[in-house]
Amino acid sequence: MKTCPFFGLCGGCQYDFTAADYRAKKLAGVVGLPITGDAIWCAPGARRRAEFAFADGAFGFYQHRSRTIVPVRGCPLCCDAINGVLGQIAAMPWNGAGAVLVTACDNGIDVGVTSAVPYFSSDFKRAANTLPVIRVTWNAQVVAQTAIPRVSFGNHTVEYPPNAFLQPTVVGADILRDMVVQAVGKSQHVADLFCGLGNFTFATGADGFDISGTGVRRDLFRNPLTVGMLGQYDCVIMDPPRAGADAQCRNLAASGVARVIYISCNPSTWRRDSNILARGGYRLTQLIPVDQFVGSVHWELFSVFEK
Repeated sequence: MKTCPFFGLCGGCQYDFTAADYRAKKLAGVVGLPITGDAIWCAPGARRRAEFAFADGAFGFYQHRSRTIVPVRGCPLCCDAINGVLGQIAAMPWNGAGAVLVTACDNGIDVGVTSAVPYFSSDFKRAANTLPVIRVTWNAQVVAQTAIPRVSFGNHTVEYPPNAFLQPTVVGADILRDMVVQAVGKSQHVADLFCGLGNFTFATGADGFDISGTGVRRDLFRNPLTVGMLGQYDCVIMDPPRAGADAQCRNLAASGVARVIYISCNPSTWRRDSNILARGGYRLTQLIPVDQFVGSVHWELFSVFEK
């Protein structure tokens, strides 16, 4: 393949990941960051989850900065399991408008629909029951299901809730988990904040905190761990959404936690939060960009701060 057939049409990719200068163009997005090592690159064709759009019967990806939907029946960035069923998913009777998160779990495909329309039609339900997938949900309500979707993190397997967060590729999740385990080192008491389903939690024996998934249910945006609570930990792992972890970093800056491992998918909020940590006495010792979001402007940043 010399180029993606949708490049320049759909808004999913800002760079042609097949181009000879792809890596150079992508690296330009992190110029100025205090990177300490070589970037880690993930191959295309490995995405285990992708979010599509539907409106007025059309199904695919939005054009860049447009509400026009480009019909997509196979994406070169997606894994074979997703591409194998995408044509049948696209042919569903899509009424109204919304988003469709297609996820390749360990035991089959999960389809999660999010829409402002609170109901699904009887035609949609009948069609959902014919799909070669293990679950279809509409606003988290089960439409059709043949098995409970499951995902694994190393040797640990958990149930996958509708539309839950996952790293976009298995290989990327494994790379980040190995980096986290190495960075945790001999730390004795670890907290995994924004832990999701537990990609880092189980491997490090950490206490997990999040509003869903593994660990203690806690909204770390509105109710971050306090300085007093942080006092029991010598290492904190954080993998927040794109909004970053402003409030939590302010408490960390005032704490005595010796090491903070921060995985970020947004260089802008990482800069803001790293400045907060620096003002609290933390020193950046490692920053590695990981190209999990192949073709897009987004990077995963793996960083370690020590006090």
